[in-house]
Amino acid sequence: MANHKSAIKRIRQSEKRRLHNRYYAKTMRSTLRKFRALDNKEEAAAMIPTLQKMLDKLAKRNIIHWKKAANLKSGAMLRVAKLA
Repeated sequence: MANHKSAIKRIRQSEKRRLHNRYYAKTMRSTLRKFRALDNKEEAAAMIPTLQKMLDKLAKRNIIHWKKAANLKSGAMLRVAKLA
């Protein structure tokens, strides 16, 4: 266990941030799962802007890596293009 006041505060802060980041990462994964389950091109195309916005925000706040966000967005665009 930490002995200094500042170390105790750092543990509290990091736990709070960890839970915050976990929540948003889980939300992102759920949204991606819903997106990948879509079979209709119009619905998928309508969902793209919200998905991109979410990924950009998470990358900006360092919850996910910016290259991961870029890869997910690219994959989403390819998926929409392949839908009939």
